[in-house]
Amino acid sequence: MKTFTDRWRELDWHHITLTINSKRARDVERALSSARPTPDDMMALLSPAAADYLEPMAQKAQRLTRQRFGNAVGLYVPLYLSNLCANDCTYCGFSMSNRIRRKTLDTQEIARECDALREMGFQHLLLVTGEHQRKVGMDYFREHLPAIRARFSSLQMEVQPLTQAEYAELKTLGLDGILVYQETYHEATYARHHLRGNKQDFFWRLETPDRLGRAGIDKIGLGSLTGLSDSWRTDCFMVAEHLLWLQKRYWQSRYSVAFPRLRPCAGGVEPASIMDERQLVQAICAFRLLSPEVELTLSTRESPAFRDNVVPIAINNVSAFSKTQPGGYADNQPELEQFLPHDNRRPEQVAQALSLAGLQPVWKDWDPFLGRQT
Repeated sequence: MKTFTDRWRELDWHHITLTINSKRARDVERALSSARPTPDDMMALLSPAAADYLEPMAQKAQRLTRQRFGNAVGLYVPLYLSNLCANDCTYCGFSMSNRIRRKTLDTQEIARECDALREMGFQHLLLVTGEHQRKVGMDYFREHLPAIRARFSSLQMEVQPLTQAEYAELKTLGLDGILVYQETYHEATYARHHLRGNKQDFFWRLETPDRLGRAGIDKIGLGSLTGLSDSWRTDCFMVAEHLLWLQKRYWQSRYSVAFPRLRPCAGGVEPASIMDERQLVQAICAFRLLSPEVELTLSTRESPAFRDNVVPIAINNVSAFSKTQPGGYADNQPELEQFLPHDNRRPEQVAQALSLAGLQPVWKDWDPFLGRQT
């Protein structure tokens, strides 16, 4: 059975980079006028030439977003269950080589975190761990997921890549979605930043969304870590290719795309390429024009002012009051953080900002007993 690896092998990083950088104004204008942009149009929308067309891109992106999603913007929160990790990655605060205090939440601690998040109003939860198969793997998930799922209306995870059978089992435990970011689609760069552990396997990670699609996971999240490679434009295009591949083959699943940029963390590295805020808006609008039905997410990595101005254009989901360490809500432990968030506003403040922009903050958009199939 084919996977995205087959398509990835057909894509030449250097050629794509040159093609993107060679696009001209007429290419951007053609892409803007297209009812359904092609991959070649996506190159134009991501190109330096598109910088002069940011306003019409934003206007069309906003129109498509309202047409498909109305004014609704979902609120979610990450719950970090563990910072144990068996990988050594240059850009992550949880990397095994970093000398930080390690913590994995037990049943009582998880319950306290859930209590704190429910009190804030959250109903959509993203479970996050470091990648440690033995101590924070399927046995841990089997033990704790059912109790967490019973308290929240939607549950997603961002953990180490698993097998198709394991994803299918997690679905029976109440899991709705999985986020798995490739970090970078440039194989040599990927190797330079993943020094030890299972995450060194570029292709096992690359094929994870295929396993998710075959397992019937409802929502699959994609993205690259901007700044890891020397061309954020090419990495964004690779995410677009990955998205199109998955949408064609696993059409029953929904998809989301996120736009994380490198943030300060313990043992972190300097970005190899810089995406400024205008360029981030450009990338967000390009994805909306390419795929009007995809959900676009913006996290607390970005500043409050930026989020308040950009969410009304094309964003469907935002996190709020994110703590990137286990025990961060009931017991603040800043020394355990994976990275430093930029938007530290409380959830009610984020919701108020959405309302002031004419948007509808959505804390809960479905109930399992109303027909969810496991």
